[in-house]
Amino acid sequence: MIEAAQLSFAYDRDARALETMDFRIPAGTLAVVAGANGSGKSTLLSLLAGLETPSSGSLRLGDFLLPGQEAEARRMGRLVVQDADLHILGATLAEDLLLGREGGDQAAARGMAQRFGLLEHWDSPVQTLSYGTRRKLCLAGALLDEPRLLLLDEPFAGLDYPGIREMRGILRDNRGQGLTQVLSTHDLDPVADLADLLLVLERGRLVLCGAPAEVLPGLRGLGVRPPCSWLAGRGLEYPDA
Repeated sequence: MIEAAQLSFAYDRDARALETMDFRIPAGTLAVVAGANGSGKSTLLSLLAGLETPSSGSLRLGDFLLPGQEAEARRMGRLVVQDADLHILGATLAEDLLLGREGGDQAAARGMAQRFGLLEHWDSPVQTLSYGTRRKLCLAGALLDEPRLLLLDEPFAGLDYPGIREMRGILRDNRGQGLTQVLSTHDLDPVADLADLLLVLERGRLVLCGAPAEVLPGLRGLGVRPPCSWLAGRGLEYPDA
């Protein structure tokens, strides 16, 4: 599904944001990109979304190769950024789900709203929705477009415990449906046990990549704390009950 070869990106000539990365993410994988603030996580997601063009090297997204096929890459994937208010354009939840979608398929939109427990807010003004509900609305809108690749920037940020559990359930359901997912985080606690692949960035470089159990012992000094369960010697677990 995703393959990077010597991938680099610079916003200007004097500052490289990502440096010579090589990695592969198979289709259907839940991949977690971890790193301290400023490590390049959001920049990498922008490249995977086709919003930026590699400065050097290449990035293959399904059948499309970057540089060169950014427009096609944008059609195959959806990026959900951390700030829900940057996504929401409609005045009500229903309007936002239907806005800009050919035919305005109400049945499909209502079905997606039901999946996310949003039907009770169908006609609610978006400014009255809670933070967690607005985040779910953004996800519902992204999945309504039936992407092959879902990109999530800090999906657990600002969520309370019930919200985290709900987000974990969404990630599991998506993986069960074969959707390739890549999410960024600086906090591994809510997601390490779900991840198939863990990529750790430091100052724009990919320093660790592999299954979580292989990567976690090498996190010292990289600005990322291993999950509490791991530090307590219980392996990878999260209290979903």
